[in-house]
Amino acid sequence: MCNQLKELIRTEVLPSLPKEERYDLHSQILRSSRSTTANIAEGWGRYHYKENIKFLYISRGSVAEVLDHALEAKQCGYINQELLNSIRSHCEDCIRLINGYISYLKKAL
Repeated sequence: MCNQLKELIRTEVLPSLPKEERYDLHSQILRSSRSTTANIAEGWGRYHYKENIKFLYISRGSVAEVLDHALEAKQCGYINQELLNSIRSHCEDCIRLINGYISYLKKAL
């Protein structure tokens, strides 16, 4: 799911941002969307469940950051409400899945 969010940002949001946002909002939303999946992968590669959970918390924070940047893009008129709603839905799904994985790992401790 986070990979789908990252792809949505890359294909739908980034092209709609103006050139003057290239090093600000563009960079921030791209980095936070990449962080969602990168932290899941890094946590999965750790040996202990507690370390994995720590990286899942970071990933969940990155998902929230993506949503915040999307809200900023909408407020500035760079994206429309329909795209924002799609991003919000993807973010909610990502957080739900991450929370479920965290719960699973906590029970395995």
